[in-house]
Amino acid sequence: MIALLLAGTLSFAQTAKPQKTAAPADDYSGMYSFLQEGEFVQINLEEGNRLTGFISRYSDSEKALFVDHFFEKAELHDHDIGFTTRKVHGIWFVFKGTVSRGPGKTREAEAYYVIKGALTQYTSDANQVVTAKEREITFRSFPQDVEDEAAAKTGGARR
Repeated sequence: MIALLLAGTLSFAQTAKPQKTAAPADDYSGMYSFLQEGEFVQINLEEGNRLTGFISRYSDSEKALFVDHFFEKAELHDHDIGFTTRKVHGIWFVFKGTVSRGPGKTREAEAYYVIKGALTQYTSDANQVVTAKEREITFRSFPQDVEDEAAAKTGGARR
């Protein structure tokens, strides 16, 4: 009886195929370098592949102050990423590029992810004349432990 039960279990185990589970998508969420030392881009990949975030940069008028440009529109399709920020003090940004794995070996290393593409900075003067400055740029992810430490100091993302 035990042999029959054992043979049936063995037969079932050989015919049952393990179910494949989809590999989780890369989570590109985190802080990335921006134009100058101390400035950064915060990328948040939320449920449903929704992308949010902001750019935190030095004010043009007073370098001791930070200005946050929150994403007005943002999208992520596979590895293609794009965003447009809200206008703050007559300045806004448009970015289009791609996300890829960088040279960092782990999330605790700088540049575990890199985002490369074209960044256009738009500036509107007092007469509403808009100028555009486009440049190729690479955003490098900050080490995860540094990112967590910065978030703890500032109480999380700034609003």
